[in-house]
Amino acid sequence: MLGVRGAGLARSLRVMTQAWLRDSGALALARAAGTPRARHWQPSAGQGPRRRRLSLSAAAVVNSAPRPLQPYLRLMRLDKPIGTWLLYLPCTWSIGLAAEPGCFPDWYMLSLFGTGAVLMRGAGCTINDMWDRDYDKKVVRTANRPIAAGDISIFQSFVFLGGQLTLALGVLLCLNDYSIALGAASLLLVIIYPLMKRITYWPQLALGLTFNWGALLGWSAIKGSCDPSVCLPLYFSGIMWTLIYDTIYAHQDKRDDALIGLKSTALRFRENTKRWLSGFGVAMLGALSLVGVNSAQTVPYYTALAAVGAHLAHQIYTLDIHRPEDCWDKFTSNRTLGLIVLLGIVLGNLWKEKKTDEAKESMDSRIEN
Repeated sequence: MLGVRGAGLARSLRVMTQAWLRDSGALALARAAGTPRARHWQPSAGQGPRRRRLSLSAAAVVNSAPRPLQPYLRLMRLDKPIGTWLLYLPCTWSIGLAAEPGCFPDWYMLSLFGTGAVLMRGAGCTINDMWDRDYDKKVVRTANRPIAAGDISIFQSFVFLGGQLTLALGVLLCLNDYSIALGAASLLLVIIYPLMKRITYWPQLALGLTFNWGALLGWSAIKGSCDPSVCLPLYFSGIMWTLIYDTIYAHQDKRDDALIGLKSTALRFRENTKRWLSGFGVAMLGALSLVGVNSAQTVPYYTALAAVGAHLAHQIYTLDIHRPEDCWDKFTSNRTLGLIVLLGIVLGNLWKEKKTDEAKESMDSRIEN
């Protein structure tokens, strides 16, 4: 009975998630094409009352929601979907790699995992903000978060967290038994990650272990279990990727973190950050290359890896760790990097069928001769 209800919840949530991800993705493509960002409309003298300008950005959607709901939507970070993309993309890589040669990834699984990514990212942010409410008040960038600002009480946060986890459980119950157990195992990481910044300079590593769990789960959801030769190097590559983008992200708050006693790789690496990031980038590309070999990937996949290498090199070389706005821009550019990997996986998988057809034609011609 719980599984049937979970499936019904998941179907409804998938429709909402597809629209939300599509809107934020469309906005990213428009900005990449050079479309100017929407600005607040300023009325000229003598005009009537101000009107809101129509916008499909995630922030605009949240701002247009009923006012009592807005603090909860901001608590889930629905106004900043980049985190959901970074959680979702490793899932798509794994689902794409698990597809049959010549086939597109399973669209049902992609939508199901998209729904799960929205819910689990929201749950993770809720847990994080509950743990960090006293610290968030002392940091300029986080002082207006709903719990720190007093817009949502701790009790309300617990109730909201319970609702998100219940819906996420409904999504998880749509998967096979192996994947249900594997997915449930990640909850411990979700809970303890926010504590890591208090005890170690490597909280980004804990985030990598958490955020890339989908690299294991996506494959098992399709195949019924994990293939270590593919899933483990894919998981490792995702962890290296997280160390790159979240170290860049952490440089935004390094001064405040140092003052209030929080730790991060940004504070650990300091002026050596680019050297460390370069090492993580090489490790990421090496692991993705191993994934390609073990999954019999083709030319488009390795072409995409070359593009990923160029993206990483540009990102790291041009990074200014002392400018928070540049750190944010570099951090958000990682959605593009993740999409390049996904595109390479999809095209590489479609190329496999072409190679198979060519081999069959060659064999047939030899038989005829």
